[in-house]
Amino acid sequence: MTDQTTNKPAPRRSLLNTLEVDTRLLGMIGAFVLVALVFNILTEGRFLTPRNIFNLTIQTASVAIMATGMVFVIVTRHIDLSVGAVLAACSALMAMTQVRFLPGMGFEIGHWAIPWIAIGVGIILGAIIGAFNGWLIGYQGIPAFIVTLGGFLVWRNVGWYQTSGQTIGPLDKTFMTFGGINGTLGGPLSWALGILAILASVVLIFRARRTKIAHDFPVKPMWAEVSLAAICTAAIAGFIAILTNYSVPERVVARDPAKFGCEVAEGCTPVYGLPISVLLLVGIAIIMTIIARRTRFGRYIFATGGNPDAAELSGINTKFLTVKIFALMGILCAISAVVASSRLANHSNDLGTLDELRVIAAAVIGGTALSGGIGTIYGAILGALIMQSLQSGMAMVGVDAPLQNIVVGAVLVFAVFIDIQYRKRTGAK
Repeated sequence: MTDQTTNKPAPRRSLLNTLEVDTRLLGMIGAFVLVALVFNILTEGRFLTPRNIFNLTIQTASVAIMATGMVFVIVTRHIDLSVGAVLAACSALMAMTQVRFLPGMGFEIGHWAIPWIAIGVGIILGAIIGAFNGWLIGYQGIPAFIVTLGGFLVWRNVGWYQTSGQTIGPLDKTFMTFGGINGTLGGPLSWALGILAILASVVLIFRARRTKIAHDFPVKPMWAEVSLAAICTAAIAGFIAILTNYSVPERVVARDPAKFGCEVAEGCTPVYGLPISVLLLVGIAIIMTIIARRTRFGRYIFATGGNPDAAELSGINTKFLTVKIFALMGILCAISAVVASSRLANHSNDLGTLDELRVIAAAVIGGTALSGGIGTIYGAILGALIMQSLQSGMAMVGVDAPLQNIVVGAVLVFAVFIDIQYRKRTGAK
C-alpha cells in the first residue's frame, strides 16, 4: 500500500492500531489479570473460584456505582470527598423510613410500597445534598475540596443523629434484594440476559461499522470486527458461566426450599447466577456512558474540563453545570447506599467509611485525569474492580488491615505516576 499524496509506502499499522485498542484499557485489563493470577497462586486456587468471584462482584458494585459519577466530577477539575458520608446519610434515612417512619404511619411490615418509598426519599436526599454542594462550588466560588471536606464531616454525623447512633434493621426483604446475596437471577434468567447482551454487543459492533461506512469514515478490517465480537461474546459468556457455577449452600436451601423453586431441600441444587446489584451497576454504566458520549450534557462536561474559560466563553453555563454534576453524584451515592446497606441487611453508622478514597482511587486508576478533560466510565469500573481485588486478595492471604491500606495507597500513587508518564510519551494533556 502507498501514500497517494507522496507515492511513498504508507507506514505499517501495528496490530493494536489496526484493532483500535485503547492501550490504557488494555493495560488495566492486564493489571487485573496479573493481580488475579498472583492471588490465585497465593491462595492455592481459592481466589478464582466461582464463590469468590461472585463475592468480588457484589463487593465492587457499591464503589463502582459512585466511581461512574466521580469521573464527571474529576473531569470538570473538581473533587468530592463527601461521597462516603452522603452514602451514610442516605442509608440512615432509607433505613429509618422503612423500619420506623412508615410502620409508624400505619404501613404494615412487608407492604409492597415501603422499599420503593424508602429508595425514593434516599435518592431525593442525595440529590439535594449534591445540588447544595454544587451550588456552593459553582455559584459561591468555594473550592470543591473545602465544600466536600466539610460535607465529609457534616453528613456522616447527620446520619448518626437520624439513627441516634443505632444499627437499624432488619431491612425490608424486597429492599435487600439489591444487595447481591439476597437478590440474584438464578441460572436460566442469567443465561437469558447473557445471550441478549451478546446479541446486543454484536449488533452494536456491526451497526457502528455500517454507520462509519455510510459516512465514508475509515473502518477496521472485517477480521478485526469479528475478533472484537468474539472477545465480547467470550467475556460475557464466561462471566455468566462462572456466576452460574456457584451453587447455593445446602444449609441456605434448607431454610426455605420454596424460595429456590424446590419442595424439599434434598436434591435441590440451585445456583445464584447474576446478582441484581451487578445488573444495576451494568445499567448505570450504560446510562452514564450514553450521557458522556451521546448527550449535550456529556459534551459540556468534557468541554468544561478541557478548558473551563473557553467553555464559559462559548456559552456553556458552567455554574449550573456544576450543580447538575454534583446532584448526579448525590443520586449515585444514594443508589450505592441501597446496594451497600441491603448487602448487610441493615444500616450501620460506619457504612461507607473511607469510600470517598476508594471511589477517587477507582476513577484515577481507571484513567481519569486529575487535570480534567479525560476519563471513561468503563475505566472507573475496572479501577474499582482492581481496588477490590487487591483488598479481597490481601484479606484472603491474611494481610493485616494497616498493610492493606499501605498497599492500596502505594498503588494509587503508582497509577497516577504511570498515567503522567503515558501522557508525556503520547503528548496527551
